[in-house]
Amino acid sequence: MEIPQYPASRPLAISDKPLLDRLCNELQPRISELTFAGLFLFRTAHNYRLTSVGNSVVLLGRGYDGSAYFLPPLNGDVKGALQLLFAAGVPLYGADDSFVSRYCSGNSLRITELRDSSDYLYLRDELANLPGSRFHKKKNRISYFTRRHEHIVALYSSEYKDECLALLYRWVKSSGNPVSGSLRLEIDATVEALSSAVELELEGVVILVNDVVAAFALGERLNRETAVCHFEKGDPFSDGLYQLVNREFAKLLFQECQYLNREQDLGEPGLRNAKLSYHPVELVRKYLVTPLK
Repeated sequence: MEIPQYPASRPLAISDKPLLDRLCNELQPRISELTFAGLFLFRTAHNYRLTSVGNSVVLLGRGYDGSAYFLPPLNGDVKGALQLLFAAGVPLYGADDSFVSRYCSGNSLRITELRDSSDYLYLRDELANLPGSRFHKKKNRISYFTRRHEHIVALYSSEYKDECLALLYRWVKSSGNPVSGSLRLEIDATVEALSSAVELELEGVVILVNDVVAAFALGERLNRETAVCHFEKGDPFSDGLYQLVNREFAKLLFQECQYLNREQDLGEPGLRNAKLSYHPVELVRKYLVTPLK
């Protein structure tokens, strides 16, 4: 398909999936943003737009604060695309260590590590089996839940969509937070993911208690060695349920993958502690690269 020439751009469309799937497969990205579903589902949240700069396909976006940025060019003359975009004063978001070391040297750039955006990378087998004393507390919580609740684990399909949506709305209500800003955008993305899982090639698991969905998780392949979990929700009042759905996602899906990327913590202390408690093997660091005037 033809891509508009820089500086023209257009919103992402579902018809872009074959193109972006191919480019991401060739690129083998490590950051969680660079999957088609991850981009498409958050196209409104980040105003993702597709363009070309020289002969490179580039995604333009905006942060939750409205600040403009571009994601790492997906193909072509990457250095040439960076020169044009930096000359226009646009910062780069989502560069990992490898990209920075290869393309972002020089005194004309300010490179800032974004700790809140670092992806948590785990060994999938460890999340699936919770081996040894390091995961003793996780196993205890799962046992606490399973002793008290008859449950069924199933792969996600459209037959569970309505119940997953009902769970999502219960989760929102239980949080007690006003539904606005980034929370509304997250909910909208989750609703679309549940409704379009087949079209977007998302895979997932659900936990049913008394024939009612109590938790779900959805994700997809990120690269040859890694899968990414984009969405995970559960009944917040069921102790051990989140540990169970986390384990079952890792156990039942993407068994050919060595790693599981569970995305960033966005600087939320509770989420950071929870992600660290699963003993990541790496934090996939991301950087903001800003051209200096």
